[in-house]
Amino acid sequence: MSAPTVILNPHRNGEAMWIFTTEGFISAVYKHDAVQVRARDYKSLEDLATHCASEIKHTPVADYPYRLETDRDHLATWLTKQAQLMDYSNFKTEVEDIRGFKFAAPLHKVWDVMHDVEDSNARVR
Repeated sequence: MSAPTVILNPHRNGEAMWIFTTEGFISAVYKHDAVQVRARDYKSLEDLATHCASEIKHTPVADYPYRLETDRDHLATWLTKQAQLMDYSNFKTEVEDIRGFKFAAPLHKVWDVMHDVEDSNARVR
């Protein structure tokens, strides 16, 4: 596996993304010269924390109650690993098999509400 390419956008103060994997949901932002990865539940960060050798911090009064700090390269290699491990044909079903219905049910809501952003050519009408 080749080293990830780090791309910095000089026109933005920070980069942010939401990431859904079969293990959970994380929010990643770049601030204070590091990647801050946050989650609503501890389990969503466990694999990334192991990969990055980072400590998961409990922040119960913050917007996300769990977080860790890493760098862009560790996040990029972890995301590459997630892509390489993909062997399922239905993401929501795979998440339910791994994390259970309680975790997968909100993903169905996200999937459904994202219909609101489809452009006018997305569907045959």
